[in-house]
Amino acid sequence: MTRFEVVRDPLWDNIRLDPEALAVVDTPAVQRLRYVRQLGHAFLVYPGATHSRFEHALGAYHLARRALSQLEAAGDLRLDPADRVRLKLAALLHDIGHYPFSHSLEEAGLPHHEELAGRHLADGELAQRLVELGIPSQRLLPLIQCRAREPLAGLVSGSLDVDKLDYLSRDAWMCGVPYGVIDVDRLLTSLTLAPGGDGHPTLALHEKGLAALESLLFAKYQMYRNVYWHHAVRSATSMFKRLVRRAIAGGRVRPDAVAVATDDGLIHELLQQDVTGLARSLRERRLAKRALDLAATELPADTPSWPSDDPDLLERVEDRLARDLRLAPGELFLDFPAKTAMLSLDLPLVKHDGTVTQLGGGEAAAHLGLPRVAPELYRSARRLRVFVMATAQVPERAMVELVMLPREEVSRRVEQDRALV
Repeated sequence: MTRFEVVRDPLWDNIRLDPEALAVVDTPAVQRLRYVRQLGHAFLVYPGATHSRFEHALGAYHLARRALSQLEAAGDLRLDPADRVRLKLAALLHDIGHYPFSHSLEEAGLPHHEELAGRHLADGELAQRLVELGIPSQRLLPLIQCRAREPLAGLVSGSLDVDKLDYLSRDAWMCGVPYGVIDVDRLLTSLTLAPGGDGHPTLALHEKGLAALESLLFAKYQMYRNVYWHHAVRSATSMFKRLVRRAIAGGRVRPDAVAVATDDGLIHELLQQDVTGLARSLRERRLAKRALDLAATELPADTPSWPSDDPDLLERVEDRLARDLRLAPGELFLDFPAKTAMLSLDLPLVKHDGTVTQLGGGEAAAHLGLPRVAPELYRSARRLRVFVMATAQVPERAMVELVMLPREEVSRRVEQDRALV
């Protein structure tokens, strides 16, 4: 098979789909991604943010293709043709297991999309096409699930992967904001191979790409602060998480069905049995309002993680707070998102004199300015918010004290039915 297709893309202009990409793109599993928005409910704030996981998948494939060609042209590696195809397909299929509405359902406690990738790759027409290409799912999953130990694994999942290069650029473009603009060409031409921390060859960056790398980190910070964690986006996300959790608990939807749904398919199903009223509110953009909004810089530096990683406890706390404030269950949402690795780095840096150092931890600060202030930038991007569906006064000091309590103490207070504010 030698034919190829060229897809017109608003971000990268022409995307060439080689035969192996064409073999899998028209399968139902990949086509589903056309109907899963990249940014979940962000379109309620940025009307242009209706781009899909499918567009992003094509973009990641395109950048992987460019990166591999650049590395080969520079003489940094000689890939076996089958490995080249495998890496490109891993980039194309890296989001194959994604839920509807972005990452909100992972926050709600459902398995991460990387875990679900195996289900899509091992069954159905997509699995059959991969077998025909000589690349069964077990050869792709380690790359997608960040378990691969091979030189170019970082191209699919790492500090400087094609996923980030595409989504930061695409999200900024489609939202109409200037925050995610990065020098992708400079970064791609600065890629090379060098010994990693374990001494084995791995994806690395040449020193000439440092400025572009720093701009990528700052773009990531800006996008989280202004787009991904925008207050209205987080309000809608909180409402949606509660809506789906209640629907699953009530047996109205099944988690395995949610995992293969589309955005519109899932919201349509939720609207049919909307016992909470949240589905209709989301559809009509009647979002919960902020009753409290505090920057994490106003809190102690080491905050417990339970508000962001324990959805069961969070829901119990929300309902207890709602009762304390004379609201109904499901009318109050506590939101304190976390992304601890937002500005972290872990890749080798090849200096102009040929020596190699590691960009990670304290070493990164020796070569870049941003890592020195990364902890404060991260804290300034995070916000502790309480959203309510009806008017309520939320005591600031009591809420700060609550989120600073250890998980075990919060759970104990909820179990004892004690007032939280």
